Amino acid sequence: MGSEEEKGEFYLRYYVGHKGKFGHEFLEFEFRPDGKLRYANNSNYKNDTIIRKEVYLTPAVLRECRRIIAESEIMKEDDNNWPEPDRVGRQELEIVMGNEHISFTTSKIGSLVDVQSSADPEGLRIFYYLVQVTHISHFHIVLLLLGF
Repeated sequence: MGSEEEKGEFYLRYYVGHKGKFGHEFLEFEFRPDGKLRYANNSNYKNDTIIRKEVYLTPAVLRECRRIIAESEIMKEDDNNWPEPDRVGRQELEIVMGNEHISFTTSKIGSLVDVQSSADPEGLRIFYYLVQVTHISHFHIVLLLLGF
């Protein structure tokens, strides 16, 4: 990753959710330019309440996030041929890195079968794996915040 990418603005927001029998249930997290990681998880199942957590990440963690995004080449993709959000739910991914800004919206992806059967399996595969890696990484941080 070049030094311009490392010094430019960085922002990432991921949302996955649906509206169903228990209301609006969702998981959302964002990496902000100042290093703050914000997390929200709203599940009304059995009267759960929304969980919100915030933590500041070190520059090394942010550099690693930027590296993962740059190497994934997600910034070259286009969501025009991805499945539209439906009653099952939606996913959103927004990234600002340097001078580039992308925003994707698609339906929930249940498995790689959904990816392979889409009109753009290569692009959706990149999205799917990037979301998995990012989700796992942020989830470990949140578990530490919650004391697990």
